[in-house]
Amino acid sequence: TGSIGLKKGNTIMKHKDQKPSIDLHPTVCNLCGGRVIYTSNAAVYYGKTYGSGYCYLCTECGAYTGTHEPHPEEALGLLADARMRKGKKMCHALFDPWWQTAEKKRTERQKMYTWLAKQLDIPVVDSHIGYFDLEQLRKVYKILKGIENKQKKYDKNGNIYFE
Repeated sequence: TGSIGLKKGNTIMKHKDQKPSIDLHPTVCNLCGGRVIYTSNAAVYYGKTYGSGYCYLCTECGAYTGTHEPHPEEALGLLADARMRKGKKMCHALFDPWWQTAEKKRTERQKMYTWLAKQLDIPVVDSHIGYFDLEQLRKVYKILKGIENKQKKYDKNGNIYFE
């Protein structure tokens, strides 16, 4: 109870019960195969630290990802280069307004990620903009552009749909 699942066949895959398929403690870069280090994020933010203060950084191509504040050893997503970071920002600009105005933001955000998982035919646990590679980000952007002028509605089970 309390978690939102994606129905796949006869099983409900619950977000809190599963781990994402991406490596949350990367040692090898998902972009170039280079060595990844866990370091202060001042290394990528011109000497200043933000958020948790840490990141995972590829020593070869310079791709990086931040970490969670409550769990600073856990990556926020895949390592990203400039193109991926731009794609993530573009997707968030379309995605976030759908949940940020809700009274129960956390619940609404999870419902939106559940809806997005269904559109992408992936497990809910892997449905997060930070977890997407460039190809997936392009798909997500197109999906989100497609609902830009639609109304968000809820079915009898509380699942989101657009028309």
